[in-house]
Amino acid sequence: MGKKILVVGQGGREHALVWKLSQSPQADKIYAAPGNPGIAQLAQCVDIAASDVSGLLDFARKEKIDLTVVGPEDPLMAGIVDAFKEQGLRIFGPTAKAAQLEGSKVFAKELMRKYNIPTAEYRVFDEPEAAIAFACSFTDRGQPVVIKADGLAAGKGVIIAAGSQEARQAVNEIMQERVFGDAGRRVVVEEFLEGEEVSVFALADGQRAVFLVAAQDHKRVFDNDQGPNTGGMGAYTHPPIYTQAVHEQVDRLILQPTVRAMAQEGCPYQGVLYAGLMITPSGPKVLEFNARFGDPETQVIMPVIEGDLLPLLEAAVDGDLSSVDIKVRPDYCVCVILASGGYPGTYQKGYPIKGLENLAENTLVFHAGTALQNGQLVTGGGRVMALVTRAGSMEEALTAVYSQIKHVHFTGMHYRTDIGRRAFNRRS
Repeated sequence: MGKKILVVGQGGREHALVWKLSQSPQADKIYAAPGNPGIAQLAQCVDIAASDVSGLLDFARKEKIDLTVVGPEDPLMAGIVDAFKEQGLRIFGPTAKAAQLEGSKVFAKELMRKYNIPTAEYRVFDEPEAAIAFACSFTDRGQPVVIKADGLAAGKGVIIAAGSQEARQAVNEIMQERVFGDAGRRVVVEEFLEGEEVSVFALADGQRAVFLVAAQDHKRVFDNDQGPNTGGMGAYTHPPIYTQAVHEQVDRLILQPTVRAMAQEGCPYQGVLYAGLMITPSGPKVLEFNARFGDPETQVIMPVIEGDLLPLLEAAVDGDLSSVDIKVRPDYCVCVILASGGYPGTYQKGYPIKGLENLAENTLVFHAGTALQNGQLVTGGGRVMALVTRAGSMEEALTAVYSQIKHVHFTGMHYRTDIGRRAFNRRS
């Protein structure tokens, strides 16, 4: 008899996870809570919020769910894994204590300092004036400085200040005005690292990390990395900056030591270890850790993982990835986010989405902010959907995805036209 799987979340990341898990010969029934209209084509959506831990627990017990896969970070920090494990239910993701690796930048930085994991030089502050003085010690020398809210801030709690005035404003916004709420009770002030960013994903079983794939996302809303930060406007796999030599350094100096350090600290890490790295002239350094799959990186990672994802997740949950063989296609996979007009600022919802039926068969569509209104698919969020293509070269993948975007229409739709160009330029 097949297995019942519950995927927690409602965005493009969760759609990609459901899409991949639905191909497993072991998967008999997939539920998504709360899901979205795209996910509903592959799974049964249930009206339980991702933050409703007790509701999700009751559902999993009642339906005898064999494995729950958590998409977003908030339920992890809220202890969903602890609650499920207490009831003998299998769930993929770190405990609340282990999820501090993402939930507290102070925890992560102090772990890295203690175990000599390469990262930017930093100091922690709970008083604004002291934080401003330290930040200005960089800007007074003409160097940018990075100011981070300690807690979760929906990916927006990091400010790069080029001058003293900006540094003071950033600290005041985070600590005094509390623009990120309680996440800003403490700040981390750190040196600005020069280099190229890359997202590295591994599965962890509490003892070891097994590398999945590297990707590169595009945070800024406009072409050429202009405009405000977003949740991500696109991504691609196999960035050329992430060479085999770099990977060997990352595995030896960052991935394995981090999992060992977490075990040593009494909070063994199981789930996805997502390391946001800066590849600097002196080697890779950690910018931040995340305790879950990335978005929009998951939308390009899932199509390049060969074979069945389900046994890989189960091996991590069971604490033994030692015999797991992860195969990843060498193909390039590219995703472009189609966003609502005004995003990441104020935007309107409810505009009809047209043209999806005209897309080529090999184009994947992962819904993020969509909704159904009187049977019509409409916009329901800032990042509406991702169009994804895979090909043997970066050039082919880019050409394919951008040739398909012209078929899709909704009022105010905008997207970046330069996703993956950095990789293309680096190789050309």
